Order: sequence, then C-alpha cells, then structure tokens
Amino acid sequence: MARIVGVDIPRDKKIAYSLRYIYGIGLTTALATCKEAGIDPDIRVRDLKEDQVAAIRDSINKLDLKVEGELRAEVAMNIKRLKDIGSYRGLRHRRSMPVNGQRTKTNARTRKGRKRTVGLGRGVAGKKG
Repeated sequence: MARIVGVDIPRDKKIAYSLRYIYGIGLTTALATCKEAGIDPDIRVRDLKEDQVAAIRDSINKLDLKVEGELRAEVAMNIKRLKDIGSYRGLRHRRSMPVNGQRTKTNARTRKGRKRTVGLGRGVAGKKG
C-alpha cells in the first residue's frame, strides 16, 4: 500500500480512484493531481515507483489542497460557529436533523436515527378499559 497524506490507499485500484480515499479529494482533484505529477491516471497503485508516489505527494502540496485532518478541523469549526451564533442551520446541527431543507416527516432516518414510536405504550397489567 502507498501511504499518502497519512492514508493507506488501495493497491489494486487505478491511482485516480485510489486517491479518492483521501478525505477532501474527489475525482476531478485526483485527475488534476495526476496531471500535475505527470502520472497516467490509469496506472495501478501497485505499479507506482517510489519517486512517482513522492511526485503525487508534492503535487497535492503544490495545489494547496486542504485534506484529511486540516479539512476535517475546518468543517468542524464551521459547524461550531453556526451553532454558536444560533443560526437556523446551527440549530438543525444541534438537534441532529437535516440541515439543507429536506423533508423530515417520512425520511431523514440516517440523520435522526432509528424510528422510535411515540404513543400509548404499555397499559397496566390486568386492567381492561
């Protein structure tokens, strides 16, 4: 496995797709990185030489990309700022609800968690209405 920016990228995939395992790098950025480093995007990671891996590391630095820890910290600070100023988006983050205007009556299970039924619950044992 090649280690780039603290991430072990998969060996059996093409470099353009392996770079996407790094937080903050998508397909367009991965292709731009390969072009900057002068590496064919269709080459497999296992076929890269050490100097090519170093060229990819340099091109990520040269393109001034925020990746991994630095980008995660920035996103967390942005969310914290929204919560602190009390904006609508901050309130949605605080309540663990969808932020960008999606419906919540039937969907949003990923964000809200498992469905909890609210209702009558259990009655007293032995008592009939």
